[in-house]
Amino acid sequence: MTLPTQRRLVTTTIPGPESIRLHERRRHELAAGFGTVLPVFVAEAGGGIIVDVDGNHLIDLASGIAVTSVGASHPEVVRAVAEQAERFTHTCLLVTEYDAAVEVAATLNRLTPGDHDKRTALFSTGAEAVENAVKIARTHTGRSAVVVLTHAYHGRTLLTMSMTAKNVPYKEGFGPYAPEIYRVPSPYPFRWAGGGRSPAEVAREALDLLVDTISSQIGAHNVAAIVVEPIQGEGGFVVPPDGYLSGVAEFAGEHGIVFVADEIQSGLGRTGAMFAVDHEGVVPDLVTTAKALAGGLPLAAVTGRAEIMDSVAPGGLGGTYAGNPVACAAALAALRVIERDDLPAKARRIEQLALPRLRALAGPDSWVGEVRGRGAMLALEFCEPGTTRPAPLAAARVSAYCHRQGVLTLTCGTYGNVLRLLPPLVIDEELLDDALGVLEKGVATAAEGGERA
Repeated sequence: MTLPTQRRLVTTTIPGPESIRLHERRRHELAAGFGTVLPVFVAEAGGGIIVDVDGNHLIDLASGIAVTSVGASHPEVVRAVAEQAERFTHTCLLVTEYDAAVEVAATLNRLTPGDHDKRTALFSTGAEAVENAVKIARTHTGRSAVVVLTHAYHGRTLLTMSMTAKNVPYKEGFGPYAPEIYRVPSPYPFRWAGGGRSPAEVAREALDLLVDTISSQIGAHNVAAIVVEPIQGEGGFVVPPDGYLSGVAEFAGEHGIVFVADEIQSGLGRTGAMFAVDHEGVVPDLVTTAKALAGGLPLAAVTGRAEIMDSVAPGGLGGTYAGNPVACAAALAALRVIERDDLPAKARRIEQLALPRLRALAGPDSWVGEVRGRGAMLALEFCEPGTTRPAPLAAARVSAYCHRQGVLTLTCGTYGNVLRLLPPLVIDEELLDDALGVLEKGVATAAEGGERA
């Protein structure tokens, strides 16, 4: 699908009248628990453009939450899906086998960090992947405790919801939670409560706290896994200072703890490297992937050391739709595009174009307290000027302005005060330039309106 690479608004408001009509119907058919960022109904999408049912062409800085890295309708993914669907849509990998699943596993075994012998297990969602990574780690170690970070997000199942830090909307009212989950401070330099001021000091203090908590409160011999997002997603695009991830991996290795890198949002080229841990040369024991893996279709994976992965007996892993053949066909096409077209380099180019303009928006008198991120995973944290007090309404104002102007943005963060940018890695540079211009004007509206609703 080839769509015009320009923003175009044909209705006086976003959403337009047809989207409003359809949204009203949706309210009576879908459960209220399904929220929505922007209530527009999509007719077509591709590259960095979303076309709604009213004919508006919106710039996509969300990628379906980092899913459509190769675009929402890459022709090679579309063709692979159609060809596979014509042959068969499902037999269940636990019943009969098909080569596409093996090829996806082989590709992930090759692409994930490290040259050790690996195995891959396929699932349907990111939460499933994280949950199964914990199951595998517990089986391998014979231990039960799982260590996660503050500001973490790992999913919405009972276990992964328990591992997630943010209460509203992910945990409120859903308890009691899974046991044996322990939380240590995230190395979040902008909000670090310790004495460290430089990134190196924050990394060292956070690592010391992790070691002390595990040693004194849990017992390293009781810990099955330490699960870390190499760049925290929903928690606010928090980038750990250099040295932290390598220190965690080293500590885990010394104590027989499985180190799990949750690369569901940050992986497969998004940060300018194939995996976010590659920026620090860290080799995790297990890596979870999903989102960008299958170009928009539901597929997830756990990839890791063969001796750990194979510790679960046959029948212990799986699911009816795990490794669905249509999703596997899409994944093979998406992975081929990511490698062949060097989409990590495209992510680095997006960072090169966007980061200087975003950093120019920050300052002591600005509502933008910090700009951070890597590659095409960038964020602005909004705070009351001159402070670190979260300003979620300012973030919401900017996002709403962008939406009215036809640019789809997302907010995130433990305090709801972070605006995140996740453009497709294939976005046209002129389209990105236009979107950044809208965002810059949106930040100006925050300066004028502050925290007023």
